[in-house]
Amino acid sequence: MSVKKILGPLFRKIGYDIVTYNPKSNSIAREKKLLESYGIDLVLDVGANTGKYAQKLRRQMRYKDKIISFEPLSEVYQALATKAKKDRNWETMHYALGGADCNMKIHVAGNSYSSSILEMLPAHEKSAPQSKYVGRESIEVKALDTIFGTLGCEKQNILLKIDTQGYEKHVLEGAKQTLPLIDSIKLEASLVPLYEGEFLFHELCSLLYTKGYRLVSIQPGFSDKHTGELLQIDGFFHRFQKE
Repeated sequence: MSVKKILGPLFRKIGYDIVTYNPKSNSIAREKKLLESYGIDLVLDVGANTGKYAQKLRRQMRYKDKIISFEPLSEVYQALATKAKKDRNWETMHYALGGADCNMKIHVAGNSYSSSILEMLPAHEKSAPQSKYVGRESIEVKALDTIFGTLGCEKQNILLKIDTQGYEKHVLEGAKQTLPLIDSIKLEASLVPLYEGEFLFHELCSLLYTKGYRLVSIQPGFSDKHTGELLQIDGFFHRFQKE
């Protein structure tokens, strides 16, 4: 009798299951393969929070090249910077990326990673009560076009990862001159409105297609635990057309 048949019923009682591991369908293995296939040697980690994505790159995808993380929240940034100090190839920037250089207010979420410049809609808070806003903080915002030349990365194969809780369109608007130099883009996007004024996934797909990118991979993200409805996904886009 297999391990799954013996232990499966026990694990399911506490909310877990045992499945056969298939590296071809595993999202981390698939993203690792994409990074290798496209020769990515620089990741711009926009909306880094405490650095979970950067750590996933290092520990699970075995990515060894440069990471530059951007995080505007002061307390969260300190946690990010502490982790990055141990990695000589990981830099951190204490500001947000957006459509223009300015100062703005960001809503701080109870779970920190749902924090956004945009107003949260009831559908989000209902699905994840821990994401409720608990305050606001003044932050600095810069356009990628403004600071790109200071990063020293013009000739590298760049992945622009954007996880900005509905603010993705604004980050792209601030990168109009830079996008032709960006090899691939990974962004989190909503399937239903979760933040006021955000571009939904299909709208971002259309926008990126006009910029010369095509969707090459999708990963499920945030879902409503009560209904099972998938609310957000991660899309990985690769440049197919030079501007």
